[in-house]
Amino acid sequence: MTDPTARQEQALAETDTGQSKPDVQSETIAAPDPLTEAQREAADFRDRLLRTLAEMENLRKRTEREVADARLYGIATFARDVLGVADNMDRALQALDSELREKADAGVKALLDGVELTERELHKVLEKHGVRKFSPQGEKFDPNVHQAMLELEASDLPPGHVAQVIQAGYMIGDRVLRPALVAVAKARKTPPTNDNAV
Repeated sequence: MTDPTARQEQALAETDTGQSKPDVQSETIAAPDPLTEAQREAADFRDRLLRTLAEMENLRKRTEREVADARLYGIATFARDVLGVADNMDRALQALDSELREKADAGVKALLDGVELTERELHKVLEKHGVRKFSPQGEKFDPNVHQAMLELEASDLPPGHVAQVIQAGYMIGDRVLRPALVAVAKARKTPPTNDNAV
């Protein structure tokens, strides 16, 4: 004999499970396809990887540039200080004109030759490290590399050109280490004409 309540519960359970079971076709439509999902994630990871690789390449190039700049321009302060020594040696050599050099005895000539040799060696060492001297005589005035000290009337140069170099300039790489101190040519004043003269 079976219990009538047990039979009712069993029948009720069968109807509940029959109603609550979802349709297999509706389940496949509602759930995402694992293959499509995996392909989307793979594309996302590939995109992230490519972006990371590009960022790393840019970082590597930027670091290489910064290291090269540090090598080239890292001595700028030291080189600027050494330029004072080079200027003093140049002034010392210019203080003696050719007539005094010819009249000097052998000891003084040997001393002058030693100072000239030292000056040349100093400029070679500076050039070896990327520091080069420039003298813009006759060039068009450029405020980026020249510092105007005064204006001169010069008949042989057009206005706005360097008439005289007071102190040579120096470059380190493609940057100005010290601008050249120059005198700039200005237009000659024309004397007033007397139109009333008969």
